[in-house]
Amino acid sequence: MAQPWVTLVARLVLGGVLLLAGYLKEQSPSTAQMAVRAYRLLPVGIANFFGLALPWLEIGAGILLIIGVTVRYASIFGGSLMLLFVGAISQAWARGLSIDCGCFGGGGEVAAGHTQYLQEILRDLGLTAAAIFLFLYPHGKLGLDKAKIQGDENEQ
Repeated sequence: MAQPWVTLVARLVLGGVLLLAGYLKEQSPSTAQMAVRAYRLLPVGIANFFGLALPWLEIGAGILLIIGVTVRYASIFGGSLMLLFVGAISQAWARGLSIDCGCFGGGGEVAAGHTQYLQEILRDLGLTAAAIFLFLYPHGKLGLDKAKIQGDENEQ
């Protein structure tokens, strides 16, 4: 059956993206804060807090997914983040803001016409689909979490 291998690939893709995104943001906390502020959704203090906390949450979820521990919970978190990002990017696009998403470091204002909103939204929707798959089928190849969760009896 292909499902355990698909689970492994989905874990590595979603976990790898989260780990890389968190690592790149963590390298420049002030830039990460600026990226969150650029969306103009939160008061400055709260945006700055999220700019500092988000990279570490992404790194943690990414590591859990890559090694295959608490996959179902990490996929809920990762998928929720992706949907949050889709909403934030969509509102920036709808409001006519010209910003870089800041998903992989950087962020902030960009020249008009240099946004990549559609590509960013499609990428995050694809990652959301991977998270949904992982929620449904959390047990795959090379995962450290072998404990069955209630509702997983049909997997094998």
